[in-house]
Amino acid sequence: MSEPSAAGDVHVVCVASYFKGADFLRECRERGARVSLITRRRTAREAWPSEVRDDTLLLPDDAGAELVIHAAAHLARERKIHALVALEEFDVVTVALAREHLRLPGMHSSRARLFRDKLAMRARAREAGLRVPDFVPLFNYQDIGEYMERVGPPWVVKPRSDVSSSGIRKCEADEEVWRAVKELDAREALQDRSSYYLLEKFVAGEVFHVDSVVEGGRVIFRGASRYGRPPMSVAHEGGVFTTHTLDYDSAEHAELTRLNAELLRALGMERGASHAEFIRGAADGEFYFLEVAARVGGAHIAETLEAASGHNLWREWARVEVAHARGETVGAIEPRREYGGIALSLARQERPDTSAYDDPEIVFRMDKPYHVGLVVRSPELARVRELLDSYAERFAQDFSAYVPPPERRGINL
Repeated sequence: MSEPSAAGDVHVVCVASYFKGADFLRECRERGARVSLITRRRTAREAWPSEVRDDTLLLPDDAGAELVIHAAAHLARERKIHALVALEEFDVVTVALAREHLRLPGMHSSRARLFRDKLAMRARAREAGLRVPDFVPLFNYQDIGEYMERVGPPWVVKPRSDVSSSGIRKCEADEEVWRAVKELDAREALQDRSSYYLLEKFVAGEVFHVDSVVEGGRVIFRGASRYGRPPMSVAHEGGVFTTHTLDYDSAEHAELTRLNAELLRALGMERGASHAEFIRGAADGEFYFLEVAARVGGAHIAETLEAASGHNLWREWARVEVAHARGETVGAIEPRREYGGIALSLARQERPDTSAYDDPEIVFRMDKPYHVGLVVRSPELARVRELLDSYAERFAQDFSAYVPPPERRGINL
């Protein structure tokens, strides 16, 4: 294992199968670290900040874990690696395997799988005393049948490792579940068959997320927010995605931040960023754990939380990684107590023109083909919610398009 390095000698290697985390790279460089990037050829033309990268290795788009591990080992030949970081959801376990191979500090594969496998994370959360919608793995037919007798419909069939709401199907009757199992087991790829799915009670309600930075097993920065519509509804029905930060003094903010800290402690996160989702059941008003990832939330949640708090998740995470490599700590981060929100949608136009949206609260405009998004900031939560409601209605008229999600892909939230 590499020893903590003196200032100027830290080498951070970032792995990203998709374009994510440019601010992480920038912050590492601003902190005096050497920065290397391992990515895929499909991202070569993305806006990676070239001025802060010392090395870039482009792997084939279909490269497996062995090639990623080899690439990291290659970079380690000339300069020791002090931090090996997965910037993207799909790289979390692969990078953990590379850390094990190179004997580097950080999350190793058994713990990383808790943040990728929805079955494993649910089981661990339930063991820790958190409420979880009742679930059963799609392993044993008798267990599945007994579960459906005990837990009434509706249910959802969920892939254990996909991100966001991709691959989810809702079932109202036993026959639909058995049909789904049969269809999954007819698939050619073994990893697409039913044992890689679970069946869960569908809980109607409002969906929330807590985004965090963790250092030394302790949450040092977090923001609690509420989605305007559940991500599953947006993914499967279309429409405008919105989310906004919560009232800092509300009971729901206090409860969600408490649950998030308990969850991350139960899953053993020592250092990094996380995105956790909870639902408040419409029937009983209780919060239930839905899922968690060891990454920064997508859909420009980082920019939204930065608008409210004054702190960027990517940059704070980078600060923690570089400080750890030097044997230092960052410590608790005090946020600005303002409010942020985002309205985001697929667009009919390649380059949507948002010049007519001129509210002074707008602090960020999304720049991505066939997408439209605005982040707003205000000292008043009511003003943020007012703007998001207005933008959701106007986006639907001015821009919004809908593309049905492929079976096993979706917006990475």
